[in-house]
Amino acid sequence: MELFRNKKSLIKRDGELFFYPEFLSAVEADRLFKKLYSEVNWQQYSIKIFGKTIPQPRLCAWYGEPGTDYSYSGLHLEPNAFLPELLRLKEWVSEFTKHEFNSVLLNLYRDQKDSMGWHSDDEKELGSDPFIASVSLGETRLFSVKHKQDKKLKGSLRLTHGSLLTMGNGMQNHWQHAVPKSTAVCKPRINLTFRKIER
Repeated sequence: MELFRNKKSLIKRDGELFFYPEFLSAVEADRLFKKLYSEVNWQQYSIKIFGKTIPQPRLCAWYGEPGTDYSYSGLHLEPNAFLPELLRLKEWVSEFTKHEFNSVLLNLYRDQKDSMGWHSDDEKELGSDPFIASVSLGETRLFSVKHKQDKKLKGSLRLTHGSLLTMGNGMQNHWQHAVPKSTAVCKPRINLTFRKIER
C-alpha cells in the first residue's frame, strides 16, 4: 500500500506526512554527509526495553541549545553545542517548513544491520503534538509507518540522499514509524531529526 507522493501527504487520517525528495542538492548533500560523518560526536547508547538494557543498533548524537535535555527509553541526553553545519541546516529547514527548532537527533546507520524499531516521538519534552523534520544523507533506506489503532493503515517510503520528510498534526499521537534492517548490503546513512524541546 503506497501512502506517499512527493510534496504531498496521502495519509488521510490522524496525521500529516510530507516528503520532499530534492530538498538539498546532490553537491550540498554530499558535502554535509562527509562533514557530519567525520566531525559529529557519535555514540552507541544503551536503552531499556522491557526491563532489559541493550545497545542501540546504530550510532547517535544529540545537539541543541542549552537546556534542551532529552530523555527516552531510560536514556538521558544532554546536548552538544551546535556545529556550524548543523546550525546552517537547521535554519534552512526552519525557513522551509515555517517551524522553529532548537535541537536535533542524529542517527548513523552504519550498514544494513543497523535499524530503528517501531516508536513514536511522543516524549513530554516535545509537547503534545510535535512537528519533526527529518533530513536524510547517504544510503537510501526504507521508512515505514503504521497506525496505532487501525492495523490496516500502514505504508513505506524510501528516504533518499538529500531528502526531507516532515511529520506533524497528529503523527506522533496516532502513528508509529521505523527504519527496518535490510537484506541488501547498505552503505552508511545519516538521518537528522530536527525538534523543538519545550523548556
